[in-house]
Amino acid sequence: MELILKILINAVAVMGAAYLLSGVKVKSFGAALATAVVLAIVNATVGSLLQFFAIPITIITLGLFSLVIYTFMIQLTSWIYKDFQVKNFWWALAFGILMSVINGVLMKIVL
Repeated sequence: MELILKILINAVAVMGAAYLLSGVKVKSFGAALATAVVLAIVNATVGSLLQFFAIPITIITLGLFSLVIYTFMIQLTSWIYKDFQVKNFWWALAFGILMSVINGVLMKIVL
């Protein structure tokens, strides 16, 4: 049940961030829900591998390289799922930061 709640919160965060950023498009709440699922799968698979291999550079940059990896995961999700579109790297970076903030606030409120 907690997993479903987290995915719903992520979908709301996707919709909220896409609404606030003109460089990110999501067709509907259903598309936001699917985007949240695809993003979770991409982060669990490809993202975990990239985080592991990027440990040295992440340490050198004091963790900032994790933002670059997460931005790449967002762009990869946009490439995989066509109902979620991000214009470029900078919009994906802004989307990732904004989505993390919205997600964090909603998680504190709900859980």
